[in-house]
Amino acid sequence: MDIEKIRTLIALMEESELVNLEISSDDEHISLTRHYDAPAPAMMAAPTASAAPVAAEGKPAEKAGSVENSPMVGVFYSAPSPNDPPFVKVGQKVQAGDTLGIIEAMKIMNPLEATQSGIVDEILVDNSEVVQFGQPVIRYKA
Repeated sequence: MDIEKIRTLIALMEESELVNLEISSDDEHISLTRHYDAPAPAMMAAPTASAAPVAAEGKPAEKAGSVENSPMVGVFYSAPSPNDPPFVKVGQKVQAGDTLGIIEAMKIMNPLEATQSGIVDEILVDNSEVVQFGQPVIRYKA
């Protein structure tokens, strides 16, 4: 295993703020994971006028309904190509197995499929937005 290759990969992870990186070849497998003590600045959202409702204790109220989470780190695309309509829209009924979007990871397009049936209540990420592993992407109506 080449230590310089590993150092280069670590530097690339730091530059692009990647959390996980896995590379495999015929004779070696490298898996790198970064752990943060505090949230990374790029992951913190700025307050907006349409913020979540606030509960009596001053904490944001959790919206009802289940969510589809990103199974990987990558770029979320809501449509197959820029000129095509999105896979799903708010208010649309979906069945388990339907494609909700695409997550591009390492130049590979991975479909994000519904794990359950329901009605889309909210799309929680924008088109071309970087998503993290486990990040909520779609919320269903309760």
